[in-house]
Amino acid sequence: MRKVEVKPYDERWGSMFEEESRKLYEIFGAEIIDLHHIGSTSVNGLRAKPIIDMMPVVRDIHRINDYNRAMIAIGYEPKGENGIAGRRYFQKGGDCRTHHVHMYAWGHSEINRLLAFRDYLRAHPNLAQEYGDLKGELSQRFPYDIESYIKGKEQLALEINRKALETIMD
Repeated sequence: MRKVEVKPYDERWGSMFEEESRKLYEIFGAEIIDLHHIGSTSVNGLRAKPIIDMMPVVRDIHRINDYNRAMIAIGYEPKGENGIAGRRYFQKGGDCRTHHVHMYAWGHSEINRLLAFRDYLRAHPNLAQEYGDLKGELSQRFPYDIESYIKGKEQLALEINRKALETIMD
């Protein structure tokens, strides 16, 4: 059973992203247009589950399944769209996850939303602190209940998302 653990910000998360990025570029090569560090581990000072979320933006999402064996060879489990149309999702580490890869084709609406969320938290450290504190509290209350953890932070995450998207619309 997976335990929900939220840890203080770790300076190593950036280098873990860089190291894994090199592996993804080796596998996908020119298929990758851009590669972003997203999620809480990408926000300096933010408490987070120590899982590196990565978002490669690719040329053709329909070609990504052709690389599943190569991803398995470096420890990833291919999960297909995993609930989001047009995405390819991979996770690494089983119950002790270390990385999530969220792939989208250039132009997918989730790209802007995820980057706006990250950038808004980076620009608003007080809100990032509030979000991190909430996640820490929820991980203590629901250490083996990821659904309750996610539901508990949903309202604040939606509010941050709304503000972030308003900012990019201005």
